Amino acid sequence: MSHLPAFGRRAALLGLAAAMTLPRARVAFADAPGEARFVVVLLRGGLDGLFAVQPYADPALRDLRGPLALPEPGQEGGLLDLGGRFGLHPRMTNLHAMYTANEALVVHAVAGNWRSRSHFDAQDMLESGADQRLASGWLNRALSAVPARPGAQHNGLAVGTDMPLLMRGPTAVANYAPRGSATPPPDLLARVAELNAADPVTGPAIAEGLRIRGYAVSTLGDAAAMRPQPGGAFRALALSAGRLMSQPDGPRVAAFELGGWDTHAQQVNRLNGPLFQLDEGFGALKEALGDHWRRTAVLVVTEFGRTVRVNGTMGSDHGTGGVAFLLGGAVAGGKVGGNWPGLAGNLFQDRDLAPTTDLRTIAKGLLRDHLKLSPQAVARAFPGSDAAAPLGGLLRA
Repeated sequence: MSHLPAFGRRAALLGLAAAMTLPRARVAFADAPGEARFVVVLLRGGLDGLFAVQPYADPALRDLRGPLALPEPGQEGGLLDLGGRFGLHPRMTNLHAMYTANEALVVHAVAGNWRSRSHFDAQDMLESGADQRLASGWLNRALSAVPARPGAQHNGLAVGTDMPLLMRGPTAVANYAPRGSATPPPDLLARVAELNAADPVTGPAIAEGLRIRGYAVSTLGDAAAMRPQPGGAFRALALSAGRLMSQPDGPRVAAFELGGWDTHAQQVNRLNGPLFQLDEGFGALKEALGDHWRRTAVLVVTEFGRTVRVNGTMGSDHGTGGVAFLLGGAVAGGKVGGNWPGLAGNLFQDRDLAPTTDLRTIAKGLLRDHLKLSPQAVARAFPGSDAAAPLGGLLRA
């Protein structure tokens, strides 16, 4: 079963562009006014926030987590300190450097407005921004409220893969698909374009998608046609995305996704790779954006956290409270935000980290303060969320 619905050829062409695709990682782009850059990273599978950011000063941590509690900062293989109470996983050195440079904000004990332990339901609601699955995503609905920039790239489509629900909806998004496992050969693209040339809807959409693909190739050079090296796929994806977003007429908004976070067994070893890949991607994105990094905000979210106690196979199961990261030169970083609920005697349903911050308040705060959307546009992006007011103070003054 996929979290993505089946949709036909025309729906795919008229929805949002498919995007750069690599195994377990994708990115899609959109437009926005001004010079602000906004990136949303979806971590599919349910990242264990307590493992990525460990409250090493909480007296109940080691009793509850056992082998999932890493050594404290300063010890061999220890956590990277985040100010005396929390420590970052040691494989996330780029994120730690951003934190010490006041470019990364960690928000702990976060959760969406759902309490489902189903990946599919939780991912759909995370991306829909509502209490139930919708046909469009909150980021696409938000972007529908802003006008396109004159002369800038807009509304394109490349033939090929699907895109995250987060970015589906009425706003067209530029598209690029580098050579990879899901990229069709040029001959197939030409045949599809020819077959659709007479169709008044799909014909122009495909032509525009191919045109934008050419634009991407001209921007990225040889990198656009190269298959990323094993292990560096997500870094290559982030690097290419950052280069496209750094162009004067390039996209302003991107949505990434990276899988591999569902760790029911042997979690200590299994998360080393994904956390390192994610951290490499953060570094590559900053490198590629160059000076635009100072106008960038990156929101990193997952569908739910995981159980606090270690299970019988040295992993963790589907839970509730997790962690969100905000990074970028526009972010008021250098701190761990949110309200820490504590672990002893305060677990949600006696198994999960108790959530204290609604994910929607973070996203709504960024839409309002970073993309400068009106209150009405923010409300349309997250229908039925009046009780979740936009969170302020996320960005530099």
